[in-house]
Amino acid sequence: MAGCGLWRAGAAARASRALWDFSGSRRSLRTSVRAPAFAKELFLGRLEKKDVFPFPEVSQDELNEINQFVGPIEKFFSEEVDSRKIDQEGKIPMETLEKLKSLGLFGMQVPEEYGGLGLSNTMYARLVEIVSQDGSISVTLAAHQAIGLKGILLVGTEEQKAKYLPKLASGEHIAAFCLTEPASGSDAASIRTRASLSEDGKYYVLNGSKVWITNGGLANIFTVFAKTSVVDSDSSVKDKMTAFIVERDFGGVTNGKPEDKLGIRGSNTCEVHFENTKVPVENVLGEVGGGFKVAVSILNGGRFTMGSAVAGMLKKLIEITAEFACTRKQFNRSLSEFGMIQDKFALLAQKTYVMESMTYLTAGMLDQPGCPDCSIEAAMVKVFSSEGAWQCVSEALQILGGAGYMKDYPHERLLRDTRILLIFEGTNEILRMYIALTGLQHAGRILTGRINELKQGNVTTILETVGQRLRDSLGRTVDMGLTGNLGAVHPSVATIVEEQMVLKRVANILINLYGMTAVLSRASRSVRMGLRNHDHEVLLANIFCTEAYSQNIFTLSQLDKYSPENLDEHIKKVSQQVLERRAYICAHPLDWTS
Repeated sequence: MAGCGLWRAGAAARASRALWDFSGSRRSLRTSVRAPAFAKELFLGRLEKKDVFPFPEVSQDELNEINQFVGPIEKFFSEEVDSRKIDQEGKIPMETLEKLKSLGLFGMQVPEEYGGLGLSNTMYARLVEIVSQDGSISVTLAAHQAIGLKGILLVGTEEQKAKYLPKLASGEHIAAFCLTEPASGSDAASIRTRASLSEDGKYYVLNGSKVWITNGGLANIFTVFAKTSVVDSDSSVKDKMTAFIVERDFGGVTNGKPEDKLGIRGSNTCEVHFENTKVPVENVLGEVGGGFKVAVSILNGGRFTMGSAVAGMLKKLIEITAEFACTRKQFNRSLSEFGMIQDKFALLAQKTYVMESMTYLTAGMLDQPGCPDCSIEAAMVKVFSSEGAWQCVSEALQILGGAGYMKDYPHERLLRDTRILLIFEGTNEILRMYIALTGLQHAGRILTGRINELKQGNVTTILETVGQRLRDSLGRTVDMGLTGNLGAVHPSVATIVEEQMVLKRVANILINLYGMTAVLSRASRSVRMGLRNHDHEVLLANIFCTEAYSQNIFTLSQLDKYSPENLDEHIKKVSQQVLERRAYICAHPLDWTS
């Protein structure tokens, strides 16, 4: 590795000094000049410090406004929401749903002109922290507004917004997002639901089935994706995906019974069927044939709030678990005095701090004028937060031991609830590919002089350029793990899209870099402003950055196809042998030779 580095042995002390020495002016979320998407520029080795330093801040007026909601909502969730009952009975009580509506939680991001709260992304993230105290309620609300009605907000006509948003904002109508089908999960382009234009051109006839639809049995309004026949520019007719706003009252809309799920059991998840449903042409959402773009835009926009949702849940979990650890005695000592228990609490605090920092940094970017494309940042927040949730809840349960496995504590329910986070809103495997491919594609477009090497699958070209430019942009004082002589990456790769192990590592490096950036920015602000416990933030930032740096160094070494750390060929061979036999193929340890 190059001689200069931020987080290697002894880096924690230098990082602390860097945090304390940092100075800069505050930035208003509302007046910031629009900047290129931070993560995409990172693929070019451009660490746009002005986009992330100082950490985004809200005005005092915005803070006062959001705090008016925080108190009543926290009181409601602590006093009136019975999560254990919701989990056991598999449904959210009607009176709970009505209270959620009265609190305005069905229209948090719907503009005030349509009856919603009109919250910014930052303010929305703050309320999601509280709503996440119950997984079933959190998912129900997210399915309604983060994806269910989001398409109308993003690409709906003024007529569509005026017609549908008021009742959706009040909760009088509930929304659902209908994309997944029995034969198409992550491969959204393979859907079979079809919408055929009537002879008079006034409506589409919709036929097909959707599966695993959250709010499917509750919804009045559905955002539905279907194949339609589209005349292409060369006059040929092709099948392309189109998005529709479908009302249950259009007829032909039915749903199956609620699914019996592992977790988030109180949320309504079921199949939704469309049989000869007549959808007026004015209910096309966006352009005919533009449904895939609409779906991607909807999903990309809502992922970042998973970070605040998980952080909110983990904060409460830390309180419950810490109380147990400090009062539970073993060997005449509190559990909290044992080193391995302390290690788990440090992990819980660190993961919570990082995902919270990533979330609010991303929200601040999204709240800038012009709404810059933060789809990569949002995907990184989702991957990090979902995997952090699964790890942290498991470790918290371990602290309780056998008690954590029982229903007297919320840990076993939270463990079941959090498992879905790695799957929905894009599986983490798909999102890692998205992060890497989107960033490399952006870099390839910009680095026109080296585009042919990218097309040939030479990731080394891009990573070398990223590493060099990253060092140059920081005055060669910081090495976050993208530099050095370790990047001989599969020079013979025919197509980078097929190299999923490479893409996974590239994504992991970038997720770590973004997390490091977020905690450094946030901790710097806290030190500068003298916020309470800012020294604790510095400790958390140092721990995470030191570990993330080490992970990046090892991951970079794995990118060298011929390095001893790269076991890709061994891994592929093992999996091929298992899948060929569809079984574990080793002889039993008690067997004799035949």
